[in-house]
Amino acid sequence: MSRLIHWFALMLLAASLAGCQTVKGVGTRIDRALDKVMGSKGQRLDPWEEWNRKVFAFNEKLDENVLKPVATAYSEVVPSPIRTGIDNFFGNIGDAWSAVNLLLQGRFKAGIEQGMRFAVNSTLGLAGVLDIATEAGLEKNSQDFGKTLGKWGMSTGAYVVWPVFGPSSVRDSIALPVDWQASPGVVFDDGKKKVGITALSLINTRANFLRAGEMLEGIALDKYTFYRDAYLQRRGSFDDDEDVEVLVPGNGASAPAAAAPAAAAASAPEAAASEPAEKKPAEPASAASR
Repeated sequence: MSRLIHWFALMLLAASLAGCQTVKGVGTRIDRALDKVMGSKGQRLDPWEEWNRKVFAFNEKLDENVLKPVATAYSEVVPSPIRTGIDNFFGNIGDAWSAVNLLLQGRFKAGIEQGMRFAVNSTLGLAGVLDIATEAGLEKNSQDFGKTLGKWGMSTGAYVVWPVFGPSSVRDSIALPVDWQASPGVVFDDGKKKVGITALSLINTRANFLRAGEMLEGIALDKYTFYRDAYLQRRGSFDDDEDVEVLVPGNGASAPAAAAPAAAAASAPEAAASEPAEKKPAEPASAASR
């Protein structure tokens, strides 16, 4: 019950801030500050490609030698219904954070629906283990603070790949510490169990995309480029207003990732598998025309 009150208070705060013009200009001011620090590098699509490819290769090795074998064993030992329940449980935490961000974006109808979804699953769904809300017509609308910054006027910035965390952008990197505060490990335990909860979320997520990862091995000529393009395309959609944003440097809204940011590297196959290989993000020059 205390958790419900905590999230409800956050939603009320988000709703009050959403209408504040000062808050809506935060993204623009951050953009200007970044321009002074990084200059033109922060406004190009992939200026750190050499670094990004090295980190991408490191993440691939980490996945191949550690995460994938553990996730494979996990999927063989843990029955599918239990994995689904774990997914739902962690997803329910993400729904609460999505509701807060939707309200901060000024999307009140969608924010209220996500808040209702969280409340229904937290009560009738046994703390989120059962997804009762979807059956009731309350669909998931995943959001994060990166997209909120985009709604506030901050451009995407350059593409960047972080060790373990995986694909990101300048804006998503700034949002990452905020999103991390809403991750399952932080929300439910500030002590030693934090690592265990985060690891379970990561492994369970990676197990869900074992088949997608295998499929990518056969269709991607350059996995780095494929992952980058798929990430940018996937991050450019606002679900309930049918606005599709192109994630390129310059003016415009867009941005990351996952309920638990540590799972970003594992969830990359989902992003790539969900987009056709021939689709490419708009060229950086298009930002000037927007």
